[in-house]
Amino acid sequence: MKITNYHLFDFLDFDPDYGREESLWKAYKPTKVYEKNGDICIDVPFQKQKQSNEMEADFQYKQEVYTLILRQYGDKIIRLFIDFMDDDNNTTPSEESAMLQMNKSLCKQPLTLMQLGAAENGKSDGWIVYSKDGKQRAIINIREVTIDHWSDLQPAPQETLDIRLFPDGKKEIRLAAYDHFSPPRYDALPLAFCKLGNDNERATISFESKPDECFVGTGERFMKMDLSGQTFYLKNQDGQGVNNRRTYKNIPFYISSRMYGCFYHTSSKSKLSLAGHSTRSVQFLSNYASLDVFLIGGDNVEEIIRGYRDLTGYPTMPPLWSFGVWMSRMSYFEAKEIMEICNQLRTEHYPCDVIHIDTGWFKTDWLCEWKFNETRFPNPQQFIHDLYEMGFKTSLWQLPYVAENAEQIDEARENDYIAPLTHKVVSNGSNFSNLDYAGTIDFTYPEATAWYKGLLRELLSMGVKCIKADFGENIHTDASYKGLDSERLQNLYALLYQKAVFEVTKDVAGEGIAWSRAAWAGCQRYPLHWGGDSASTWDGMAGSLKGGLHFNLSGFAFWSHDVPGFHTLPNFMNSIVDDDVYVRWTQFGVFTSHIRYHGTNKREPWHYPNVADIVKRWWKLRYALIPYILRESKKATRSGSTLMQALIYQYPEDKMCWHIDDEYFFGNDFLVAPVMNSENKRDIYLPKGEWIDFFNGELIVSDGMWIKKENIALEAMPVYVRKGAEIPIYPLPVDCTDQMDMDKTEILKIDDEFSGYRL
Repeated sequence: MKITNYHLFDFLDFDPDYGREESLWKAYKPTKVYEKNGDICIDVPFQKQKQSNEMEADFQYKQEVYTLILRQYGDKIIRLFIDFMDDDNNTTPSEESAMLQMNKSLCKQPLTLMQLGAAENGKSDGWIVYSKDGKQRAIINIREVTIDHWSDLQPAPQETLDIRLFPDGKKEIRLAAYDHFSPPRYDALPLAFCKLGNDNERATISFESKPDECFVGTGERFMKMDLSGQTFYLKNQDGQGVNNRRTYKNIPFYISSRMYGCFYHTSSKSKLSLAGHSTRSVQFLSNYASLDVFLIGGDNVEEIIRGYRDLTGYPTMPPLWSFGVWMSRMSYFEAKEIMEICNQLRTEHYPCDVIHIDTGWFKTDWLCEWKFNETRFPNPQQFIHDLYEMGFKTSLWQLPYVAENAEQIDEARENDYIAPLTHKVVSNGSNFSNLDYAGTIDFTYPEATAWYKGLLRELLSMGVKCIKADFGENIHTDASYKGLDSERLQNLYALLYQKAVFEVTKDVAGEGIAWSRAAWAGCQRYPLHWGGDSASTWDGMAGSLKGGLHFNLSGFAFWSHDVPGFHTLPNFMNSIVDDDVYVRWTQFGVFTSHIRYHGTNKREPWHYPNVADIVKRWWKLRYALIPYILRESKKATRSGSTLMQALIYQYPEDKMCWHIDDEYFFGNDFLVAPVMNSENKRDIYLPKGEWIDFFNGELIVSDGMWIKKENIALEAMPVYVRKGAEIPIYPLPVDCTDQMDMDKTEILKIDDEFSGYRL
């Protein structure tokens, strides 16, 4: 659809030619406000608008009244809920949801009402909402606006819904009650729903945005740090790289520089405009006519993310070995090939913990049947055991679709383990789409989930330690799923899929982990996720970092990426990765929660002989830092922290930090500035504090300053440590984490005596 630059068409998705029987219903002033079971219920009348971009009430139609419910959780979270699909208007917000995993400490606080002043005519101006701790939580304003009338050139404005919310009892978050030019020309609506025919089809809510407000989060967003001015379609899909609007991981949650977060509790395909369609409003449009919104207050980013995790769940601690180096490519194809690589890793003392076998372990490459090729892997259990004895854990690729020619296809169809298609899908043979498969495993159906877990159980019982839960961002939408319609399942699918993988892995292998690509709200509970198919280029590296920073600002603690990028250019499978890209991406990977080498061609360091020694030294640094990584990871599983932190995590009051997307904190103490160009230079911003160069011990006292670095040697990367920090390190060389005795950990004190760490 072409852009019209009118709110009705471009944001609310009305047909500019009015070819559909659709209508907009706008919220008016509340007719009744009352307390019920500790919630505040607001009866809101909605008035139909005439079918025109010039909004005008159509009084031929009777108003429809729906109840907006306010509910307070703990000290800093307020919930807004309204269901336009409920004809009886009796639906109340539920805490039963796949996305919600509410912390036991997050108790519901009863709310009470008090009249808001009184106008001269004796009528109330509205209501103030208080929680039992005496804090103001909302103001519902119905006061008449004071005017000085002199012209009827423009019509009088329609009634509106004016509610100010205080999730933490302090900061005001206001519905966008007055975002219009002239009364008929609206840029945003505080609350409205849309009908298609006689059916309520979609709904919108908008909050006021300030002129200098910045926004971050919303998932793995491959964009600048400040997302203001952007509008996103929250629909998971194959990202096809890390330099475009598509993404595998949409998360309906953002953080504002005004220090609040907003979580839209839905799995529907939605639209989110962060001061994009209108600079005065944050607007949300759900393709399902129901709205469930959590506003989360906090004094800093960590506190807001902790509130989000209190609602949707905390990350689980990954196993120790997962923090080591993972080696992979697309793909290894036989046991002999893998064993030769593992022997060389050990002989040449490249520390490594995981061997990942991608698509090549099946009878036919990409034909996922969850069984080893008997010719190329004649004794898979012994093979996996032999790798384990060498200190290598085995990870296997698979996906959640069943192919037409798969061994399991008849069983899957006969038992509805894959959702029955409503029309026949013609494969295009790309091997990169769910449409190349006969059907999607139906994780809304417990029997299908149990069947799928059984397939993985056989592999895990052989000694496999991790399943790569690839794909899952797309499903067959023209299919009948037992528990949910495909429109609302597509985004949620990643959560159900990864939950199944994580649970069976923990049950059989003893440690919960999955290596996943797609994500939605709640997926942070099942680490870990990687950044998808980036190009092995500088822009691929920069896009990956931006995506990771926003992803970690969306509630996730653990995130990785393919080193040194997944595919090459210009030839997707066969171009050669440049040595400097390989080294610089390695350095970036060392300071990420997890580090995996993967891509369309050779990824082992000896295939890059000019830089192999540099890479080995950085791998050894990675293993030296594992005690620090463990400490920071444990903290992230019980707080709002994350391993890779945008600068605003620690400096939200520094306006510069809301615009920096090419450096980050690694845990609490390291400030990392990757080099992402062949010129070996970059500018570095040091926030206020005392910083020590990790590699030469130089002290820099900053009041918020830029440093221009040039001629940065290929074996070096700018890394700073906070003065006074104590960094636990492992002092001995090892080939894998099995050889680590954590009692031998030493503390590296970053003080006046520290002269730098030698690679």
